[in-house]
Amino acid sequence: MRSRRVRPYALTGGRTRTRHHLLVETLISVPQYDPSLSDALMPESRALYERARVQISIAELSVALALPLGVIRVLVSDLASQGAIFIHPTAYAYQNDHHVLERILDGLKQLPV
Repeated sequence: MRSRRVRPYALTGGRTRTRHHLLVETLISVPQYDPSLSDALMPESRALYERARVQISIAELSVALALPLGVIRVLVSDLASQGAIFIHPTAYAYQNDHHVLERILDGLKQLPV
């Protein structure tokens, strides 16, 4: 990791917006680990990539790497755009999908009381 003197905005090039909708509970993982990609990444992105070899949430990454959520979101979004990280769908992704909501309702109705 870099010195604590490096400002968070320097890690993201001043960017605060992401290309992907990432909630604190969003889970990510590395679909196919590539050691040469890991070696080529900046230290913060490398640490994130290594941690994501096991499914982990955005919030957990922020705590584990001691980086602000905004920085984690930008770095995750960059890696996802490269195809290095998989972003698992959240409830947000299904909010308007009536088919999924109907399946959930049917499943709830089948639960024993």
